[in-house]
Amino acid sequence: MTSYLIVNADDFGYAPGINQGIVEAATRGIVTATGVLANSADLERQLHALETSEQLDIGVHLNLTHGDPLTPDMQALLQKWTGRFPDKFILIRQLALHRINMTAVEGEWRAQIERCISHGIKVHFLNSHEHIHMLPGLFSMASRLAHDYSIPHIRVVISDWQTTNKIGPAPKNLIMEILSRFAPSEYRTRSPFMLGLAQSGKLDKSYLERTLPSFKPNKVYELMCHPGYYRPGEIVDPALLRYHKWDQERELLCDEHVQQLCQKHAVQLISYRNLEVLGDRLTITPHTTSG
Repeated sequence: MTSYLIVNADDFGYAPGINQGIVEAATRGIVTATGVLANSADLERQLHALETSEQLDIGVHLNLTHGDPLTPDMQALLQKWTGRFPDKFILIRQLALHRINMTAVEGEWRAQIERCISHGIKVHFLNSHEHIHMLPGLFSMASRLAHDYSIPHIRVVISDWQTTNKIGPAPKNLIMEILSRFAPSEYRTRSPFMLGLAQSGKLDKSYLERTLPSFKPNKVYELMCHPGYYRPGEIVDPALLRYHKWDQERELLCDEHVQQLCQKHAVQLISYRNLEVLGDRLTITPHTTSG
């Protein structure tokens, strides 16, 4: 009666401490995948940290809300913000007013994917920083890029009502519940069932203790997480500091108790490479599962 879990760490490339935490949570803990911010400075050097984690599946964490764009067209559209990506609320407004056009977004995302591929990365999946790809029009763009680059999986972000009774995550859950309905039905049925939205940035043991026992046999789940080492000076954005507990998540994901919890509830850790899409559903390749 096995269920299957991909543990996917977001934001590789954000800062050296984040990278170190993700690699540690993969080599010592239960992390099986990570999404790369491809517009990170000195990406090649940062990717060297992944060489000790060959079992870790890598995807592209498509980005429109942090750092410097890769393409001149996108930089030109962002001169008001000195050529850098603005925060997500400004970005959404600019998209809605057509001040940032879809052609420029597609060119930027293609450049981000191609930068990873040029460094020898096999891209297993796409997701995005701050879930920006879930916006209407952007998910269809992401699916087109996935087709063009033979990338088999795209994260479908869904609400996480079933794992929390807190009021705080309610607005985020409601927004994602609405946006997920715009995702093409074939992606909703052939994507891992996502967890972690309600606890995003502050994943803790109690969340896993109440979530893992609810897994259904033969179903594939994806747990979004944000492990890392917080180092003053590397991350100074006050909003991020309020939102994330990187060290707490790293310690949790390396905790032997969590690995035992997975075993107790017959949760098999897998990677995206263990998945195959057949028609409108996911199947598991048993002989390549691990964990």
